[in-house]
Amino acid sequence: MLGLDPAAGISRTNLWACMGLGLLGTAVITFLPAAQPYLLTDALGLSGDDLGRTTGYLQVAAEAALILSLAWYGALADRIGRRPVAVAGLLLCALGAALYPFAGNVAVLVALRVVFALGIAALNVTMSAITADYVRDRARGKAYGWLGLFSGIGAVVAVLVLVRLPNMLEGGGMAPATAAKVGFLVVAGLVLLGALALRGTLAPGLAASVEPAAGPSAGQQAGERAGLGRLVVEGVRLARDPGVALSYAASFVARADLALVASFLSLWIVDHAKAVRGMSATEALAKSGAIVGIAYMVIVVGAPLFGWLGDRMRRQDVVILAQALAGAAYLSTLLVSDPLGPGMMLVAAAVGLGEIGVITTAGPLLAQQVPARYRGSSFGVQTLCGAIGIFVISGVGGWLYDLWRPAAPFALAGACGLLVALFGLAVRRRVTPVPEAVQGTVPAA
Repeated sequence: MLGLDPAAGISRTNLWACMGLGLLGTAVITFLPAAQPYLLTDALGLSGDDLGRTTGYLQVAAEAALILSLAWYGALADRIGRRPVAVAGLLLCALGAALYPFAGNVAVLVALRVVFALGIAALNVTMSAITADYVRDRARGKAYGWLGLFSGIGAVVAVLVLVRLPNMLEGGGMAPATAAKVGFLVVAGLVLLGALALRGTLAPGLAASVEPAAGPSAGQQAGERAGLGRLVVEGVRLARDPGVALSYAASFVARADLALVASFLSLWIVDHAKAVRGMSATEALAKSGAIVGIAYMVIVVGAPLFGWLGDRMRRQDVVILAQALAGAAYLSTLLVSDPLGPGMMLVAAAVGLGEIGVITTAGPLLAQQVPARYRGSSFGVQTLCGAIGIFVISGVGGWLYDLWRPAAPFALAGACGLLVALFGLAVRRRVTPVPEAVQGTVPAA
């Protein structure tokens, strides 16, 4: 299936379910922040300087929830299996999306964004861990490329279809507030149906077996199951490995890149369209979806490319390449004066290619550096690094958006990406993969 080499005990249905999780998970993760400007302006009546700060506050609140939960989700995925954690994440996202348009003020929005963020945390950890579990090491680059492609399709569906639901419903005669509520409820219902389908198609196994005398698990008896606290600690300790450290650093930038495209790029376009072009909120949101959709369509094309490179280059080298490309793409936003002009189309395409590069390459690098027993924990810590990156770049970027210029959050992310590329160049010769027998292949869900 898809030219992949499945692990022992993994069926074609399991592989398709893995890709379906990437599509559905990314669609719902992308939908809410991309549709958020519509709610902030029409439902809450915010404008001007308040928009950037409120977007930053919501993002920071979400990342605080992520930071507090991600490492534990990773340990839980190692302890009880990937499938229940993934399904729980989808259910939390559905709940958050269903209630979001009913919030009457920013405080309630923050609380609901936290609920949604807890779902995102579970999805981010399990999507990466499941992909690493379901295929053998020689095909993991390709597997992450396919995951990126399906995730990109999910993002395109979100920005070109789901985000436009309120606009389409409003065009059919609904009041703006009612259209927003119905649109969000439809999305929540689709996510709920997807969660039920994945509950029956993801592999049901656990990733709890211990490799005897391998890495940090040395000294434990085969079959022993470590506690959650121990798993979290081991996920952090693995950063002593240069390859793991580079993967964690790459994730710091990669997750921030994804958040910036979904939140601040949409905000920049909507804000400009209303203030300068005089568009309505729904027209501006539709325009935003079209431009952001360019970035995500490039993601669909670029994901297999980086997946192919990931199996043909040393994985630390392809991470460095992706970070350098993404850094240059994000810094290029400083050249944009009109976010609705043709120049923005090119920048959006470059941003999309850079974004999928950093997202697709960090996972295979991490998977080749850690034993199977601690894979969920290591991906939990990796995603935690991404949450910290979003926390820092979105928090600081939100203020810079208002105080300096709308491109400021992207410039900050670009500078961070170049720093990670330099770090990669410094450690690339010290990255040594663990043997595939130690990596292990387990039908974890």
